[in-house]
Amino acid sequence: MFKILLYNPLYNILIFIVNLIPGADIGLAIVILTILVKLAILPIYTKSIRTQIKMKEIEPKLKEIKKKYQKDLPEQSRLIMEVYKENKINPFSSFFVLLIQMPIILTLFYVFRGSLVVRPDIIYSFVSIPKELSFNFFGLFDVSQAHNFLMAFLTGFTQFLQVQLTMPKVVKNSFEKTSVSFQNDFAKSMDIQIRYVMPLIIAVVAWQLPAAISLYWITSNLFHLFFGLKIKKEKGLKHEI
Repeated sequence: MFKILLYNPLYNILIFIVNLIPGADIGLAIVILTILVKLAILPIYTKSIRTQIKMKEIEPKLKEIKKKYQKDLPEQSRLIMEVYKENKINPFSSFFVLLIQMPIILTLFYVFRGSLVVRPDIIYSFVSIPKELSFNFFGLFDVSQAHNFLMAFLTGFTQFLQVQLTMPKVVKNSFEKTSVSFQNDFAKSMDIQIRYVMPLIIAVVAWQLPAAISLYWITSNLFHLFFGLKIKKEKGLKHEI
């Protein structure tokens, strides 16, 4: 089912794009398909960014409630949910957005990893089978080869920038000085890991994989950065990078 609904269609679109590109540059085809898919799911991504902006706007009110009712957790939860309701915010919307995007993101990963060979058995009858593929992306590097330091670094770096844009910073509250909770410590630990450790891990993983995957990852990150900054600019907000 996964192959029929997602993998095969995306693979065939990639091959179709390759046939249109002079020189059959598979790297350029990967960039184009990544952008096309991102444009297709842009409304979902835009909704996620707008929710994050609203969350940032109500953050001072939430902090005030948490400080005032830190010893009355049921009342704290009730008031927080009221604030969400008043501002028409679904705190779980970002999770749902990620859940919707994840199958597509994973499929693209497998498509680009498998695009280094032509698969006539899954190419549709109305799509021409390319006679050859060029793995030399604009004459700069071979997308079929792993251990490309520059591409691995750019993958981790653009992921780092994207995290800085999309994740609100954990700000210390004044009452935390006398009441350091496990929840606060856990939040700070997760913040550090997602902000700094995850991009490093992604860079290491990218180093081990063909540069085609890094090219996809970098294109995706830059796309999200561009539109994330664009939406924040429209709202008159300063980015946090």
